[in-house]
Amino acid sequence: MELLDSLYNNSPISFAIIDRQGRFIDINRDPSDLVGFSKSDMNGMLFTALVDSSSHEVTRHMFLRTLNGEKCSQEIKIIHKLGHSIDLNIHTSPLIRRNKAIGILAFIQDISDRKRSVERIRYMAYYDDMTGLPNRRFFTNRLQEKLDSARDGSGRLAVCYMDVDRFKLVNASFGRDFGDMLLLQIAERLSRILNEPGELARMEGDEFAACLDCSSGDEDLNARLDEMMAVLVEPFELGGIPVHITVSIGVAVYNGGPEDATAIQKRADMALQRVKENGKDDYMLHSGDMDHVALHKLTIQHEMRKALHNKEFLLYYQPQYDLASGQIVGMEALIRWNHPEKGLVPPGEFIPAAEESGIIVPLGEWVLEEACRQNKEWQEEGMARIPVSVNLSMRQFSERNLTGKVADILNQTGLEPRYLELEITESMTMDVERASQCLKELTDIGVNISIDDFGTGYSSFHYLKNLPIARLKIDRSFVRDIHQDPNDAAIVAAIIAMAHNLQLQVIAEGVETEDQVHFLRSHRCDEMQGYFGSPPLDSEKTQRLLREKHNRTALPVYPIRAAGTVS
Repeated sequence: MELLDSLYNNSPISFAIIDRQGRFIDINRDPSDLVGFSKSDMNGMLFTALVDSSSHEVTRHMFLRTLNGEKCSQEIKIIHKLGHSIDLNIHTSPLIRRNKAIGILAFIQDISDRKRSVERIRYMAYYDDMTGLPNRRFFTNRLQEKLDSARDGSGRLAVCYMDVDRFKLVNASFGRDFGDMLLLQIAERLSRILNEPGELARMEGDEFAACLDCSSGDEDLNARLDEMMAVLVEPFELGGIPVHITVSIGVAVYNGGPEDATAIQKRADMALQRVKENGKDDYMLHSGDMDHVALHKLTIQHEMRKALHNKEFLLYYQPQYDLASGQIVGMEALIRWNHPEKGLVPPGEFIPAAEESGIIVPLGEWVLEEACRQNKEWQEEGMARIPVSVNLSMRQFSERNLTGKVADILNQTGLEPRYLELEITESMTMDVERASQCLKELTDIGVNISIDDFGTGYSSFHYLKNLPIARLKIDRSFVRDIHQDPNDAAIVAAIIAMAHNLQLQVIAEGVETEDQVHFLRSHRCDEMQGYFGSPPLDSEKTQRLLREKHNRTALPVYPIRAAGTVS
């Protein structure tokens, strides 16, 4: 008897005795913490009076089965006296007297905290914590369900991959907290027009995905894509500053067949990459040729890694001429790939893939080292002491220890820093503070800096005034038509004049005709580079040219015509 009293009073598990009509007869512990009612309140109360309507039928069946001799276990939901719901796990056993069930013994366990934890874990597994949108896993699972339902061709789905153009610039300008705030606002706007469950998801970073029913046809799909872009046109406010954004969207349409969710998402992602390559701020549907392009790009990237190891890359050099004297005053190092099967591959076919994959960094270091080594070797053989120009990629320029790497290469090769010129693009100078620091470090060790393809990018003379730049290279697109297009002629003349006012030298690239040479000379352009002087040459032919032209005029010197009016 003492043991029963101890179990009744000290048991950590709550249990209740319920009669055949479902009324409480006794409870071993004070129930007020659990349900808000005292023992006396619950004496004679129907158990079902506490049960949430969603659990009424389940509870009734459990009690009937228990009174018929079964032991039962069930999760049910009850309502606290104050009105909130509680999740309980109920185990029931029949109370038997003289072989007859006279009531029910119910063991009661509060599982609300456990249920909340499970729900939280489920939420974290399937939803994005910041925006509250479904995440990649949820979206993929829901997409697969939709694809399975549309296998017979009765449905037509469009999967859209979207990311924010130049989102890194927002993070760099305002900080990550403001970047997150922008993503929240984007999610809110998109949710207004994509409000079906599972229709919109945040995949990762600044990338969102949508699954659209496009069974109404292409016009309806285009209208919905236009709507997705239009809803983001109004500026977003970050820290009181209006910020305009654009987005790129890649779309893959499913028309039936065995394709799974992963495959269609891959096609949408390919289309997105193509949009970004084509200038962003647009949408594009996936087409069959994209699969070939993507495979070709992966193949090139793999072959380039092997090519670096197998030393298949080589440098060509294009001479640069002084327009006044006609002498060779420099040369630009240009990479080529001597592919074992395809022969000589021009850079336009592999440099974009190298930049995208990151191979451009070790490749760029090899170019820099080889150009310095070769120039030093030529100098030691008595060739003219002239600088070699090497293009820096954006990834190289972004590296933390660029100056250290350049200094190490100069030290290893023995080339004096003044005989190395590094060419950067205008876009690299947009982060003026970082660019200024990096360029100052490079010029401090004696290296010269020039701006390549001038006029096609940032084009602000403000940064020219504030950065340690020695020379501008006028892009070939302006030089090509200076005698056919008055606008190009005016631009070239203006660049030369303003650069000279800033004490900068000017070199024109892509010079191919005598008329172009006359125009550049008449406007006092300092130097030129192009097929009129010489095409790019391999190292052996470059050496021969340097030896032949040493101390002799390499470029025909024509009388300078009066500049007069640009025509």
